[in-house]
Amino acid sequence: MNDNTHQPDTVVLVHGLWMTPRSWEHWVARYEERGFRVLTPAYPGFEVEVEALRADPTPIADCDITDTIDHLATVVRSVERPPIIMGHSFGGALTQMLLARGLGAAAVAIDSAPTEGVRVNPASQIKSLFPALNSPAKRRQAVGFTPEQFHYAFTNTLDEQASQEAYDRYAIPAPGRWVWDYGLIANFKPGHQETWVDYKNDARAPLLFISGSEDHLMPPAIQKSNAKHYKSDTVTEVKEFEGPHLLPSKEGWEEVADYALSWAEQHAA
Repeated sequence: MNDNTHQPDTVVLVHGLWMTPRSWEHWVARYEERGFRVLTPAYPGFEVEVEALRADPTPIADCDITDTIDHLATVVRSVERPPIIMGHSFGGALTQMLLARGLGAAAVAIDSAPTEGVRVNPASQIKSLFPALNSPAKRRQAVGFTPEQFHYAFTNTLDEQASQEAYDRYAIPAPGRWVWDYGLIANFKPGHQETWVDYKNDARAPLLFISGSEDHLMPPAIQKSNAKHYKSDTVTEVKEFEGPHLLPSKEGWEEVADYALSWAEQHAA
């Protein structure tokens, strides 16, 4: 790690939907070995273990996106030096929203859910989200994947056994209203949604999009489109790695983690 006192000394890792902070367990150890303080804030109500959320998903169904982004912003502001922020999946969208608030020294959005205005919806994404969108009643529920649905959406490059192990270790339901309100139908609603960001903001921190080449849930086309929406003079780049949506936990995650940290250190504002 760079010893410059102006450089970030903290990394904040933001988890995505159908996940908890546990999904970052490998990255936490790796970054701490490099001398960084690593924070993995949970969404409000998600502070318990995966198994507890599966047993009682009420906190998931009740989770509010405004409360969540406010909570994450409080965590980021608590750090003395502006930190590096990294988010996976919907955590990537939340990361972009944090940058829009002027937070962070640099950021990495991995397999990111799109912010408002990104209208690329590949067929594999529609198929991945269909289990959460096939009934309006699910908008008020905590919506989970079966192991087979998880395999298609998150771990399609893994064999069945490895996918099941990932499912058992990490998977929880997701807030149905988040999927409904900020998923495929968000761009068809009038006015700005909570996932709106100012794409012309020259003051935001540098941002890297990382995509998995075989990602079904948030394919590379979404990352590229999201990045192209930014028209500011601030650095915005896209990098693709081989792999599925679950890049932070699949075999070879080390290469992704090391590249993300190196890029963020190099471009930290």
